[in-house]
Amino acid sequence: MGDPRGFLTVRRKSAGYRPVEERINDYSEVEARLPDDERRLQASRCMDCGVPFCHWACPAANVMPEWQDKVYHGDWAGAWAVLQSTNPFPEFTGRVCPALCEASCVLGLNDEPVTIRQNELAVIEKAYERGLVAPRPPRRRNGKRVAIVGAGPAGLSAAYFLNQAGFLVTVYEADQKAGGYLRYGIPDFKLDKSFIDRRLAILAEEGVTFKTGTRIGGGSYAFGTAEDAGRETLRAKDLEKEYDLVLLTIGAREARDLKAPGRENKGIVQALDYLSRQNRALAGERGVEPVTAWQKKVLVIGGGDTGSDCVGTANRQGASSVTQIEVLPKPPEHRPDSTPWPLWPTVLKTSSSHDEGCERLWSVNTKAFAGRAGQVTHIEACTVDWQMENGRWVMREVPDSGFTIECDLVLLAMGFTHVVQEGLVADLGLELDERGNIRTRGSFHTSNPKVWAAGDSRSGASLVVRAIADGKAAAEAIRAALT
Repeated sequence: MGDPRGFLTVRRKSAGYRPVEERINDYSEVEARLPDDERRLQASRCMDCGVPFCHWACPAANVMPEWQDKVYHGDWAGAWAVLQSTNPFPEFTGRVCPALCEASCVLGLNDEPVTIRQNELAVIEKAYERGLVAPRPPRRRNGKRVAIVGAGPAGLSAAYFLNQAGFLVTVYEADQKAGGYLRYGIPDFKLDKSFIDRRLAILAEEGVTFKTGTRIGGGSYAFGTAEDAGRETLRAKDLEKEYDLVLLTIGAREARDLKAPGRENKGIVQALDYLSRQNRALAGERGVEPVTAWQKKVLVIGGGDTGSDCVGTANRQGASSVTQIEVLPKPPEHRPDSTPWPLWPTVLKTSSSHDEGCERLWSVNTKAFAGRAGQVTHIEACTVDWQMENGRWVMREVPDSGFTIECDLVLLAMGFTHVVQEGLVADLGLELDERGNIRTRGSFHTSNPKVWAAGDSRSGASLVVRAIADGKAAAEAIRAALT
């Protein structure tokens, strides 16, 4: 513990964001950075608790107090070494993680947790600046070959740890570039794709083989569009024969739909398709036209992070107005008694995208889409009330509460349900659970002894950091099983 009184004398200071009038005119990352001396002061606020609940809350099991202390003392190399020992990709989590650790920080009891996420990002970027992050190929190979299907965060994490353990790892990806949701779901203004490419180059130099533009077992399980029809297709059974083990990390990106009357109208788009096309267009992919919000009245249905990303993208595209609605009640601004520390609190989250311009409405249910000449023009909505009945929450329409919201473009951001690669699942003789995800037995085993599954494909859509952690755990289980 570098400064025993740091948490008493130094107040929490966030890095903040670039000015709104500047950032809405580009897709560069919006978050600012604190200078090194300010960052070290923020690290000094870590209390080095006897029981570090931040560590308990982190899916990647990061040991925050140790590297916070090293940051405070200016030992960036030491901080990076500790951080890298648990998290293979802090440049990703440092940008897009909701920071479950901060919610469990002891200082969070007073709403002033340590700026753990921003400190983490400072550590990894300082490590890159100083040339500390360099390829480290394994000293020897064990002769075992593993195929990983899906190059999202879970697949990349498993590839990193398996390769370091001496396995020959080949990652197959249906899209033209690796990254999965990191590349095609998260906007550039939150995660610049050059940071993905930077890490992929290191993985390749360390010995990981990437085969992109390659489908396994047919179907459509990636973020591909109609323009990607030229991709190679391999039989899943051939893959099973060629490798000692196949790990599926294909995600669970079947978007939840809204089957309301009028859904057939044009101008109603799934959020992930909207965000993916914008990312592809920015990357210069040929044949990809973004869904544009220029001079349109945009309605985002869904109040989560994906909806927030849609808000920020629509503002950058020049929407005339942006409204975001959520069927659930407005969360409290401070931690409620129902989610006490150190649990993740149910509180109002206002993102940088919301600050750029957005009307937000809660307890609103969409009853129907209305249109003219096949184009959506407005929605029919009502206010709802949530009541506890027989131990569960029940939604009731408030009488005489109907109203309309004008819109030219509706973005459905209501989350994801299950894995969508039925062809691959059938080819390998796998089973799905009641939620539509790949059924696993024990830890990561499927009904096929040579095929394992990890990440969202087995547990359902979740956070990037959880996918990274699951890929890491799967790699350790594979290492134990095959060696």
